[in-house]
Amino acid sequence: MKKIYLFFCIGGLLLAACEDLIDVGYPSNQLGTPQVFEDVQTANAALAYLHAMVRDRSVMSGGSFTGMGTLGGMYADELDCYYNDQNGVLDIYHNQLQETNTSIASIWSNSYQQIYYANAVIYGVEQSPTLSGDDKNRIKGEALLVRSLIYFYLQQLFGDIPYTTSLDYEYNRTIGKTEASALLAQLEKDVTEAAGLLVDDYRDAERIYPNRKAAQLLLARIYLLQGEWLLAEQTAKNILQSPLYQYETDINEVFHKSGKHILWQLKPQNNGDATSEATHYYFADSAPHNFALTQDLVDAFAGNDLRKQAWIATVTVNEQSWYRPHKYKNRSNNTDEYSIMFRLEEVYFIIAETLARQNKMDEALSYLNASRQRAGLTPLASLTEEEFHNELLAEKRREFFTESGHRFLDLKRWGRLDELSTVKPNWENYKQVWPLPQSELLLNPNLYPQNTGY
Repeated sequence: MKKIYLFFCIGGLLLAACEDLIDVGYPSNQLGTPQVFEDVQTANAALAYLHAMVRDRSVMSGGSFTGMGTLGGMYADELDCYYNDQNGVLDIYHNQLQETNTSIASIWSNSYQQIYYANAVIYGVEQSPTLSGDDKNRIKGEALLVRSLIYFYLQQLFGDIPYTTSLDYEYNRTIGKTEASALLAQLEKDVTEAAGLLVDDYRDAERIYPNRKAAQLLLARIYLLQGEWLLAEQTAKNILQSPLYQYETDINEVFHKSGKHILWQLKPQNNGDATSEATHYYFADSAPHNFALTQDLVDAFAGNDLRKQAWIATVTVNEQSWYRPHKYKNRSNNTDEYSIMFRLEEVYFIIAETLARQNKMDEALSYLNASRQRAGLTPLASLTEEEFHNELLAEKRREFFTESGHRFLDLKRWGRLDELSTVKPNWENYKQVWPLPQSELLLNPNLYPQNTGY
């Protein structure tokens, strides 16, 4: 392996790295890796930039054109898109994907930039002779978790993808794809390692950095994809048993940053800034210019569902009504909202799903009913297996709309993405995965073959 350097902008310690995983250029303005990781403050600054990339321009960004909340929402059946662009966003919404789509290329490129950066942080920590053992574990654990979450979403979007832990230019520019099941097995190892490196206690009281339980939640997601129902159940219940967390029973408090149901959230860049979700989805006194909730989603709520009242806003112009997400409400002077990455409600749904998969319907019902009861709805009882599965997907849609691509991920995991054909006229089965960007295929022929249908 060539000697690779992390490089950072003066004052901000910001990586100016590769434009593509496949074509990682050699850096200028180099600040050697040993120097960055000699001191815990500069090491923390390097890690902080990784978290900033997650917040601002990653597949995990809550209110962004590159985030799964938007991507998954409009590709599935949660969001209508009104954004008139030249970057392919409308084509994603219409399920008319092409390998030349510039938005897809940007998602790929940004993700692998962040993976490369995470690899550089991990390498720097491992090679540092001066950082304490605790600091090494914390920094490596967080970087490993972030990298794994990016890989998780890329695999769900693209299927077989490159997996690399290397900083070697020649190796990365010619790497081939890792088959999906092998990648998930590797992510299971990586996230298990991250959970072992991290601790339960948060390093910030506002939970703006991930801890061991956040890693375990991602691990439970991976177990679901692998069909490891018992392991997913046990991992989720381990989170639930922690005294750090408490189910939020007030519908109006779910998206306030002080909640004990929050496992991990992202703080806006500046004090008082709105969350990206609060501004990204906002429109009033006019037709929507970016996104609005689909009528199909709105109709999925009962009239007395408190979530419909608290989390959806109606905008009526010239006697025509549209609906927008209203989970995050503060667009200025924001003091009580951060963008939530993981919350305890997902743990409940994971337990409900895994118990149902093991034919433990009676036990599963209490976990499914938790969100219904908080929403003021009558608890469900005596469901058949098929009814339970249908209600679980419907209830999770009502709970997590526009959050982290849950709807797309759930339909895909359950093998039910083809149900989109009833509301998306251009849906076809092969569109369960996206095309690999043409620009990447041209740079690296080892990425062929292109995904079927493109």
